[in-house]
Amino acid sequence: MPATFNHPGTTKRFLLWLPVAVYMAAIFYVSSQSSPPAPGGVPDYVLHGVEFMGLSILTFRAVAGGLPAHMSRSRVVLTLLMTVGYGISDEIHQMFVPLRTPDVRDVLYDLAGAVLGLLLCWAWHIISSRRARLPLE
Repeated sequence: MPATFNHPGTTKRFLLWLPVAVYMAAIFYVSSQSSPPAPGGVPDYVLHGVEFMGLSILTFRAVAGGLPAHMSRSRVVLTLLMTVGYGISDEIHQMFVPLRTPDVRDVLYDLAGAVLGLLLCWAWHIISSRRARLPLE
């Protein structure tokens, strides 16, 4: 019997991946602007890092089926491929936006942010695992 949208697993996957799609759409929208809004005085590399840290957390959450989650190699690799791949596509997209130019350094900042996001997910997993093992007082 084929899975339908009413199946609980399908609904859960949809709800896990929806924030990823919305977040990516927001990145695309901001990148489509010739002069995107940015907080004054915040360096570009910080903006890229924070932006892709958020994307990697949401992507890992979707890949893992929720948070906190075990950090398997396949989950980490898939998250990095999707996040950094989107960063590369974002830089290519900027080639077609007036007054915007692609920059390889931005992809490196995106990668750094993605790794930081994964480290936060890893820390969350460790902290929640230790809490679960604490004896009740």
